[in-house]
Amino acid sequence: MAVEQIVTISGRAVPLRGNNIDTDRIIPARYLRSVSFEGLEEHLFADDRAQVDETAPGSHPLSNPRFNGASILVVNANFGCGSSREHAPQAIRRRGFRAVIGESFSEIFFGNSVALGMPCVSAAAGDVQRIMTAIEQDPAVTLEVNLRDLTAAFGAAQAAITMPRAARDAFLDGSWDATGLLLRQFEEVEAVAKRLPYANGWSTRL
Repeated sequence: MAVEQIVTISGRAVPLRGNNIDTDRIIPARYLRSVSFEGLEEHLFADDRAQVDETAPGSHPLSNPRFNGASILVVNANFGCGSSREHAPQAIRRRGFRAVIGESFSEIFFGNSVALGMPCVSAAAGDVQRIMTAIEQDPAVTLEVNLRDLTAAFGAAQAAITMPRAARDAFLDGSWDATGLLLRQFEEVEAVAKRLPYANGWSTRL
């Protein structure tokens, strides 16, 4: 199994305005009863969408057909705060989003997103505002996130982005994918297993 190096992510985007959007808003707790993450994308921002769409159907960004097919989510400050549930980035990733651009992210949400291969990059508040406005004015605009150059290009404009070095390096060299790395070097796993007594039927009596 080959590991995936993630250098650039490009596509249409959807702006989601608001600071301190927590994980309970991203995926309400009542949808966390299953033993897998399958189907979580159907309930992404379920309560927020229901509340907004009740008075103006289709006005929530994730309900608005203008943004259908978007693969990059653009957010404001402290996105993903609250509980540490990994269901939140799972729901976002399973909805088809490949990257998130925002002013800042909860540390746990950020780490869970790295494990899914979904980069969360930060930009200055003014640049995030420019990106959001550009998307709202023209939902067809392509947004490209470049982790090597640390830039976000949208239309003819560009903004600087940041990401912690360890996470950026992991995306660039593919080491974010722990399972992929394990399978790629599985012969080493088997060699270690052969050296472990408890993996070869050995037991002791206390």
